[in-house]
Amino acid sequence: MEDKKLKATARLLEVMDTLRRECPWDREQTFDSLRSNTIEETYELADAITDHNLEGIKEELGDLLLHVVFYSKLGEEEGAFDYADVADAVCDKLIYRHPHVYGDIHANTPGEVKENWEALKLRKKNRKSGTLGGVPRSLPAMVKAYRVGEKAAATGFDWQRKEDVWDKVKEEIAEVEAEMRASDKRKMEDEFGDLFFALVNACRLYGVDPESALERTNKKFIRRFDCMEEKAAEQGVTLHDMPLDRMEELWREAKHKE
Repeated sequence: MEDKKLKATARLLEVMDTLRRECPWDREQTFDSLRSNTIEETYELADAITDHNLEGIKEELGDLLLHVVFYSKLGEEEGAFDYADVADAVCDKLIYRHPHVYGDIHANTPGEVKENWEALKLRKKNRKSGTLGGVPRSLPAMVKAYRVGEKAAATGFDWQRKEDVWDKVKEEIAEVEAEMRASDKRKMEDEFGDLFFALVNACRLYGVDPESALERTNKKFIRRFDCMEEKAAEQGVTLHDMPLDRMEELWREAKHKE
């Protein structure tokens, strides 16, 4: 099995070398030109994971692995790093951040492992940039909010009891309502942002991934709305031609079918 993995890795590196030499498209790619494609491939992997599509996960992991190899090849050509440097660096990082496996630190629960991970990460990487400096600027806002809350909590800046977060959520709802009555759009946006941030932290405290939770709701809404449109079409009408009370009946029917 180990021999098979090594051969597959060597084959991929060889294919990358060939493409870089002989394919006009591959030859002209740069770090910057690949960036948007890498982001797209990451989201395609996320979709496959959300759908629990194992065949799709395998395919998308391959696409993402290609990008790792491609960037490594670009680094090699610039004399900065190669694939071996990338692999060795991540091995070194994993060993350093798992002292409960490779050292004499004790961590008996996933929570303790995570606390150690964040503390070691802060000690080694973020001395100059601070606790939150390691959060990527390009992360989607909801994912970024989760990571910011998570990293802040690792320093002890968190609610003492997870139930207390709901007081913050209620406070933010009240502030949103106040700004809505005042009709100040900029302040409304600020308060909605505060409310979203509080809700994301509530998800974190209760062990819920807010991105996955919202995506599940998106898919559920789309599925039910599509069902409504199909039912309306069977009746020879569109939703635009249908009164709201009838649309609500179709919505309840679609919900009941699940």
